[in-house]
Amino acid sequence: MGLQSEAQLIWGIVFGAIGFGFALYGKRQKSIVPLAAGIGLMGIPYIIANVYALVVAGVVLMAVPYFIRL
Repeated sequence: MGLQSEAQLIWGIVFGAIGFGFALYGKRQKSIVPLAAGIGLMGIPYIIANVYALVVAGVVLMAVPYFIRL
């Protein structure tokens, strides 16, 4: 159980930092997609408890602004 929680903590910090960057970029550029992806990246570590699901969801959310341009 210890290794799982440590990995979840590290991935949560990584996705939170990337999400903060996305949210800041989206706010300054007035673009809703990176802003929403950033907020999602900052929030998913609180919702998803499984490390593998967290990594998959984080990678998908990081790819969303690349594929969806509004």
